[in-house]
Amino acid sequence: MRKLIKVGTRGSKLALAQTNWVISQIKVRYPEVQVETVIIKTKGDKILDVPLAKVGGKGLFVKEIEEALLREEIDLAVHSMKDVPTELPAGLEIAIIPKRESPYDVVIAQGGESIDEIPEGATVGTSSLRRGAQLKAFRPDLKIENLRGNLDTRLRKLNEGLYDAIIVAQAGLIRLGIKEERARPISKEVMLPAIGQGALAIEVRESDQDLKEGLAFLHHEETAICVAAERAFLATLEGGCQVPLAAFARLSGNTLFVEGLIADPSGETILKDKLQGPKEKARELGQRLAEILLGRGGRKILDEVYGGA
Repeated sequence: MRKLIKVGTRGSKLALAQTNWVISQIKVRYPEVQVETVIIKTKGDKILDVPLAKVGGKGLFVKEIEEALLREEIDLAVHSMKDVPTELPAGLEIAIIPKRESPYDVVIAQGGESIDEIPEGATVGTSSLRRGAQLKAFRPDLKIENLRGNLDTRLRKLNEGLYDAIIVAQAGLIRLGIKEERARPISKEVMLPAIGQGALAIEVRESDQDLKEGLAFLHHEETAICVAAERAFLATLEGGCQVPLAAFARLSGNTLFVEGLIADPSGETILKDKLQGPKEKARELGQRLAEILLGRGGRKILDEVYGGA
């Protein structure tokens, strides 16, 4: 193992918490190795007043970090898996996927209500089309307003009374050690998680064999199998931020269960289906599920959104 490792990350509290966890694991394993954090500002960090769906483009939170990796200014990057496009720049790979944290969303309401109990007509903050579409389908009475910013910002805006409730990823609360007693989990039947939600991606240069071998202890095969199915679903749909898409895979023994969703942004049309099969066929299952949903009307939704974009 090399004596110095430079780790690239975004500068948000959550990104740093995730990166610091990875660094702590490396230091425990290799006490003699010096690890430096390199904070890199991405396009997604700079544009905070526009919904992500309108910013457009893929890799809003990773592109600048990947460029630093290719220039050899850093040795590895730590990303939230759900931010990573399915196509990586030539010469880079996601070599290590640590064990997944909770993949689910939670609702945090002023009065601690669950998603079923939030008062009629309440204002719910989220910047996610995926969350918004599924919420509109489940509770068409609610008013959904855009909410960008880090977790601290979102909680502050909730506490200031700008929203009656907000929806965030449970993994973020856990990783930041935020004990939010009002948080109520939302079942995947109501809100299917984002592709890769709760998982981390450690990206390196393909040629960096010694680093890949040295970090292999962080890899969690079960998580990697599930994420492979979800990302194959996404890749088949060529999805970005402009369309509500979701997929979630779980492994039971040797059987992989995959659920997927395509919706129109209004929430009026929600297409969902599920498949199961051997874990060795993770990518094929994700791809086949996407093709099933495309055939059931998903292609029309994608064409309408991207055609009008």
